[in-house]
Amino acid sequence: MNTDKSFFGHPIGLRTLFLTEMWERMSYYGMRALLVLYMTGSITGFNPGMGMSAIDANAIYGIYVGFVYFMVVPGGWIADNILGHQKAVLIGAIIIALGHFTLAIPLEQTFFLGLILVVLGTGLLKGNISTIVGKLYSDDDTRRDSGYTIFYMSINIGSTLGFLICAWLGEKIGWHYGFGAAGVGMVLGVYQYLKFKHLLGDAGEKPNDMEDIKRNKLIKWTKNSLALMFIVIALGLFGIISIDPRTFAENFAYFLTIVAGIYFLYLYFFAGLDFNEKRNLLLLFVLFVGAAAFWSGFDQSASSLSIFARDFTDLSVAGYIIPIGWLQFANPIFVVTFAPIFAGIWANLARRNMDPSLPIKFAIGLFFMAISFMVMVFAVGLAMESAPVGMQWLLITYLLQTWGELALSPIGLSAFSKYSPKRYMGQMFGLWFLASAIGGVLAGLLGGDATADGLDSVQPIFTFMIQYYLVIGIILVGLSFLFKSKKETEAIPR
Repeated sequence: MNTDKSFFGHPIGLRTLFLTEMWERMSYYGMRALLVLYMTGSITGFNPGMGMSAIDANAIYGIYVGFVYFMVVPGGWIADNILGHQKAVLIGAIIIALGHFTLAIPLEQTFFLGLILVVLGTGLLKGNISTIVGKLYSDDDTRRDSGYTIFYMSINIGSTLGFLICAWLGEKIGWHYGFGAAGVGMVLGVYQYLKFKHLLGDAGEKPNDMEDIKRNKLIKWTKNSLALMFIVIALGLFGIISIDPRTFAENFAYFLTIVAGIYFLYLYFFAGLDFNEKRNLLLLFVLFVGAAAFWSGFDQSASSLSIFARDFTDLSVAGYIIPIGWLQFANPIFVVTFAPIFAGIWANLARRNMDPSLPIKFAIGLFFMAISFMVMVFAVGLAMESAPVGMQWLLITYLLQTWGELALSPIGLSAFSKYSPKRYMGQMFGLWFLASAIGGVLAGLLGGDATADGLDSVQPIFTFMIQYYLVIGIILVGLSFLFKSKKETEAIPR
């Protein structure tokens, strides 16, 4: 454990993790901003895309986002039992870089192989790097929460860099230059991680203690599972197995939902929890449902909202047509601006004994999401009369969604940290990421439906989503009376 206070009063190892996460998020969000635009782009012209239908492209986008968060669960298991967290982060970062450079090769097979590599690498890196942050501090170190706040600021810096660099290169020069830039960013992350990895000390260096015989069995089982996975991937890439993206996305959503449901039931009935732990588990299940619903709208930023920006929005600023991805600057800028305000609001309400319960805070997040799509329905109506419309409608939408994010995401992270059964803490964080996975797949499905027939299909789907968020939000308000207030004041972005 490193106690040297050399990074804003925190262990110096936090700097290594901060920069690694920053470059990883730069590559992730930079590439994601291009994904649907590239897949739905015309196969001819200055910057040819893949010419996919909106339904297929959005389904692939949803599958990608879903797998990115789903693979955090086995990635954490491999780090816990075989690799250790430090080695898992390094291997994951290298695989991510290889994935982006593979995406930069202009072939259909390499495109899908690149996505698969990014998914596998992120599964090893994303959850484990957050785990190492916690291991830099002793259990009673009061700097832990502020350390996580500093660490999570790297997400906003990295995503801003990704939108700035990758979106401009991808849209103005060539899609594959944007994908390649994401790879360069990840290489910078790998370089500085290797150079300064020693600053982490022994935090997350070794896997859990266990007998060599048991570990060898786990390693053998993992190798066999990886071999089977790579065989299936190869069969798909060579066209031996044919996959319909829409059908796969629908079944994947069912699979993720069933896995989450079964695990919650297992914990409730068979994990030996006491009464209070079971009550807290029910609360976390309610929050899980709200989070999955929320992310299905939030992740439209790189899906249906990007297509609306491309086809029906005036992107000119002082005579210059900005890249579509630059509109997504709004979210990290709004997060940095409003996160302290939201933290102050919750703290002030708590001092007055008026702090809302966790389900109500989640409901507030969903109500903001509903209002954001009300704005979009209005913008769609304007576009149907006379397109293109001003970009202010998308900026207002992103502002409302960011407010929803700040009401929901940091509260959920804190709730899963504090109210999960202690002996199942790591697995419960896996469930939190599983909510993001389900939301990502649903975002792809809804985005495909919304953009299938241009503006004619956007309005009814967005109207449905408004109703969907309002209903779930109202249900959460009703359920809040079953749970006594649980006070959370942290403000950590996603």
